[in-house]
Amino acid sequence: MTRIPGDAAPHEGPGPVPVPPTRFADEFKDAVSLRAALLVIGVLALQVGFVLSYIGAFHEPRPREVPLAVVTPTDRLTGQTVDRLGALPGDPLAPRAVADEATAVRQIRHRDVDGALVVDPRGPTDRLLVASGGGASLSQAVTEVVAAAERAQGRSLRVVDVVPGSAGDARGLSSFYLVVGWCVGGYLCAAILAISAGARPANGHRALIRLGVLLLYAIAAGLLGAVIAGPVLDALPGNLAALWGLGTLLVFTVGAITLALQGLAGIIGIGLAILLVVVLGNPSAGGAYPWPLLPPFWAAIGPALPPGAGTYVARSIAYFGGNDVAGSLGVLAAWAVGGSAVTLVCALRRGPRTP
Repeated sequence: MTRIPGDAAPHEGPGPVPVPPTRFADEFKDAVSLRAALLVIGVLALQVGFVLSYIGAFHEPRPREVPLAVVTPTDRLTGQTVDRLGALPGDPLAPRAVADEATAVRQIRHRDVDGALVVDPRGPTDRLLVASGGGASLSQAVTEVVAAAERAQGRSLRVVDVVPGSAGDARGLSSFYLVVGWCVGGYLCAAILAISAGARPANGHRALIRLGVLLLYAIAAGLLGAVIAGPVLDALPGNLAALWGLGTLLVFTVGAITLALQGLAGIIGIGLAILLVVVLGNPSAGGAYPWPLLPPFWAAIGPALPPGAGTYVARSIAYFGGNDVAGSLGVLAAWAVGGSAVTLVCALRRGPRTP
């Protein structure tokens, strides 16, 4: 047999037919498809965003226009104190005059202000009222700023915590981590529903079933989280039923957002949910550093995202008698309704599958 140069040698005799060698590029294409490569690039982008968002939010916390009540015996002294504190470099405080100490305490407990300076001109020491239950880092930052301003006037400061955190709630972080756990459960539940039966529901009935399963999961997850944080670990005080309700709403909200994004973008929707809730939502939630300590971007988006709204409500339930929660609950409800509606619309647009 004539052999053409460059051809493989002809097979002779018994045994398996040798397989011609393949190029590495062909093997690489078989091992990593274009879709897989794009998903890997997306994961890399999420990782970079995670690092950027967390370090960007936390690398330089400093107070910015923290609401502070000011109480003095006279209107003239009140005006002078408000002007002096409002003129501090960097605008760390947003002082406002209030009638008396009782009004200041009431505003702190209603979360209208984050502290109050009570000036006593009869002696060298003034009092600063703080609420560490709203975040120990915030009350500490306010104390440092006001103490420095008082020293500049030759005065000293005595700090009084009118809303102290629980002994089992180190630096007020338990509410934040409870909310993070609820959020993780919400998007993981929705992701599992997608992985097991397709990212996009086949029809409206299946979308309703997924939302129903998500609601049942949210009820169980909300109860278990509230029980663990409250009676089991004694980390968070406050009404157990209220925390349970918050957990149910939050888990369902995050799950509905994930289902909606999956309906719009398929499996990529899981990554989009992580981007929204974890990459952007967690560092801006006001957990480790409340909103007045965050840079402007994170302070602006935090109240509008589920982790931030959930953390604010959890702290209000635990330490402030449930005051000032309507706005944050409205944010969660809007996300839940919007996510459910988008999920249903995406499923209905697909229509029933033909056999």
